[in-house]
Amino acid sequence: MQKQENTTFLKAITIRDISDVHSIKEDIKKDMILILRVTPLAQKDVDQLRKVVEELYSIAKTAGADIARLGEERIIVAPANIKIWKPEYDLK
Repeated sequence: MQKQENTTFLKAITIRDISDVHSIKEDIKKDMILILRVTPLAQKDVDQLRKVVEELYSIAKTAGADIARLGEERIIVAPANIKIWKPEYDLK
């Protein structure tokens, strides 16, 4: 299978520890769409989860990526050319 120049990959990752942030940062730089499952870390250490989420938010914003919660257990990160619909975008 040949990779096309404009191919965007979607990757699902389970965050178990703060050390997972480094590889996630690299995937954000590669303009991947990421679905991050945070439940294992939330069950282990809520304070660490809060730090991870703050760091991911900062990394995403620096890279021009969009980031949002996807229900209670997941976070989605999308590259700059993809926007995540959020309820506040609904202009009614």
